Amino acid sequence: MQRVAVLTEPDHVVLEDREVPEPGPGQVQVHVRAVSVCGSDVHYYDHGRIGGFVMHAPLVLGHETSGVVSAVGPGVTAPAVGTRVAVEPQAECGRCAQCRQGRYHLCPDIAFFATPPVDGSFAEYVVVPAHRAHPVPDALSDEAAALIEPLSVALHAAAKADIGPGSRVLVSGAGPVGLLCLQVALARGASAVVVTDVMALRREAAAEYGATATVDANDHETGLAAVGRTLGQADVVLECTGVQPAIDLAVAATAPAATVVLVGTGATVTLPLDVVQARELVVKGTFRYAHVYPAAIDLAASGRIRLDDMVTSHHPLEDAVGALLAARRDPMALKAVVHPSRS
Repeated sequence: MQRVAVLTEPDHVVLEDREVPEPGPGQVQVHVRAVSVCGSDVHYYDHGRIGGFVMHAPLVLGHETSGVVSAVGPGVTAPAVGTRVAVEPQAECGRCAQCRQGRYHLCPDIAFFATPPVDGSFAEYVVVPAHRAHPVPDALSDEAAALIEPLSVALHAAAKADIGPGSRVLVSGAGPVGLLCLQVALARGASAVVVTDVMALRREAAAEYGATATVDANDHETGLAAVGRTLGQADVVLECTGVQPAIDLAVAATAPAATVVLVGTGATVTLPLDVVQARELVVKGTFRYAHVYPAAIDLAASGRIRLDDMVTSHHPLEDAVGALLAARRDPMALKAVVHPSRS
């Protein structure tokens, strides 16, 4: 038997004993060592839903996961038992049009950890397709290996934006994904990366992670003028908040022919069509990631991305709620990590 933290309804998590899942053909069992909390986990805890993804039954949260391969199913030759891995938390059908064209993250039948009705990794053991258990080097801690998942989000967004040497980048929002987008933009050669946020402490964090400048986004006109002074006009916007005022500021700060990538998830928002058309902006949505885990692991192992520094608290499985509430209790909290296998 194993212990599992289960969200039975909003604001209510219980520990349960469940059978340890056994790997089937092409699968591996992973003994979970670290699970970092994502904003989506917090949304499900608070509201039981994110947009059209709605809980209709108890749900195990957690999808930013690392661990050690503890068993393999029939036909699996790698990774071997004992291999430390970062878990890419999705299993696609492999047959649909999106999968055949390489966009497996858009598979209509994808099973993604902690997205109803698929359970996540607030558990001692999980089972995943073998090709979604990516070996990690000893240079990466268990916590950093769990953070390969949000780093993959940032890498996917930066690739969508085609950030390269000389790019002038505006990152909207200095939460964990925004700070990872900042670091990835710098790693890809951006000449300047300006980060906006409404919270002074978040802006201080962005400066610590290498932002060329930070801008107070509380007032549109003042913020826009500050972006202009520090960046000029943005060639790329990575919008990581999903909040209307932040989107308004980010779009207003663009250069002609700029690319705006919408990374943050939010409610329905509007875009200024006159600005989009007059500047011929390219507006792109982004959803999770595909084909980036190996690159994310290599980048993190190179030391160019600071992942361990983003971990601000550690929690046993019994304190999963404490991990989910960490950001609410501490405005400087970035990544709370749950360790299911620790007592």
